[in-house]
Amino acid sequence: MQALVLEQLHQPLLLKEVATPVLQENEVLIRLKAAALNRRDFWIQQGQYAAIRLPAILGSDGAGIVADIGATVDAAWKDKEVVINPGLHWGKNPKVQSREFRVLGMPDSGTFAQYVKVPVTHLVPKPAHLTWQQAAALPLAGITAYRSLFTRAELQSYEKILITGIGGGVALQCLQFAVATGAEVYVTSGSDDKLQQAIQMGAKGGANYKQADWVASLKSQAGAFDVIIDSAAGDSVAKLTELAAEGGRIVFYGGTNGVINGVVPGRIFWKQLSILGSTMGTETEFKAMIELVERHTLVPVVSKVFALAEVNEALQYMQEAAQFGKIVLEIE
Repeated sequence: MQALVLEQLHQPLLLKEVATPVLQENEVLIRLKAAALNRRDFWIQQGQYAAIRLPAILGSDGAGIVADIGATVDAAWKDKEVVINPGLHWGKNPKVQSREFRVLGMPDSGTFAQYVKVPVTHLVPKPAHLTWQQAAALPLAGITAYRSLFTRAELQSYEKILITGIGGGVALQCLQFAVATGAEVYVTSGSDDKLQQAIQMGAKGGANYKQADWVASLKSQAGAFDVIIDSAAGDSVAKLTELAAEGGRIVFYGGTNGVINGVVPGRIFWKQLSILGSTMGTETEFKAMIELVERHTLVPVVSKVFALAEVNEALQYMQEAAQFGKIVLEIE
């Protein structure tokens, strides 16, 4: 089969002929129709990820057709159109992933290939209303958004929520899920154009964090927020605690701006704030996320589609942070 292989750090991915995966018990072989990029892929390429093992076939997100099944797998899965849950070996504790937890696409060979093998327990039927490209855009962003919103923050339909950094895959899924639930949603971005696109998708308002008065602007629009979902962290967290309502919950699923500085402890304990972390999700949460997408016929936002051989151009496009939505590789 053809696959994109990362052989050295800081080097382009190479399209090569490699062996098709050999199935073990409880595994299935997926003929991929589309895959999607995540920041994780870029961080691995740049050597900014833990326990990197090379060579590696990257890619966590994918959708396709079950081409073959291993021993003990129900024959009904053969030829099914499926979406892959990329979070492997979560473990028995729903509160936190096990030490064996890992994400598809390094060290396990990922979805930047014509075929990938995964445990059958990590498949769900593809929602019928989604194209292959849309379905491939859903898994990692969808499960991260779902757990952040509903498991960790326990978002309620009557609450106000702030989602920072709109335009990225997880933030957009948070927006779609929160709007579908009935919550009142506000967003931040460094782009006025992205703010307007988010409002067209159902956000009530937002603010450009590059403007000095962005906190005051959000206060004037919404007052305070019951839930804040953030992936940047860094110095802006102090401002998020200022924007949080009494009894509010702030959830982090990333930390691209680094160490948190300048937070006033009294603002956290006097307002009874909850500071929460979230990573991926359980198999049960993944299935619940897909059910939410089907129930509300939600469609993940796809920013741009590249051919498999154009992956390095796609990674460059991601690095420029110009996208509004997911970047997808078309495999067939």
